Amino acid sequence: MKFAEIPQRLNPLLHPPDPIVINHVISVEGGAESKQTACYDIDVEVDDTLKTQMNNFLLSTASQQEIQGLDAKIHETVDTINQLKTNREFFLSFAKDPQQFIYKWIVSQTRDLKCMTDVVGNPEEERRSDFFYQPWAQEAVCRYFYTKVQQKRAELEQALGIRNN
Repeated sequence: MKFAEIPQRLNPLLHPPDPIVINHVISVEGGAESKQTACYDIDVEVDDTLKTQMNNFLLSTASQQEIQGLDAKIHETVDTINQLKTNREFFLSFAKDPQQFIYKWIVSQTRDLKCMTDVVGNPEEERRSDFFYQPWAQEAVCRYFYTKVQQKRAELEQALGIRNN
């Protein structure tokens, strides 16, 4: 929920206060037959200074922009915290049992790759080392390293402000 939404959400919950009742007996001179009970409603107008202050605050664009900026900062900080928490869990599980961690990670990456490429492989064949001496493996390694070099080059060019047309 954004800070600017708070007045909107609170408005239906705010009710006017109960009316002020003043009991006062008005005595009139006269006999029993002229005795009457009367009730008077007195309306008292009171300026609501808090309402005008709230409206001025909410309508000012500078504070709206500031609130939106702070709100964006909060969301960014929460995302960073979640990312750091994920990283911490990742590294803690690696520190606890590196061998099991790497095994589970490779299984997960293999499953993800198969889902993305819709390729059904033979796990028994992939376990043998001669599977990776096939001609496609050399090409795959070259392409992988080429892609990594290009990524690093793009990052370096961006950091140095070099534009490549």
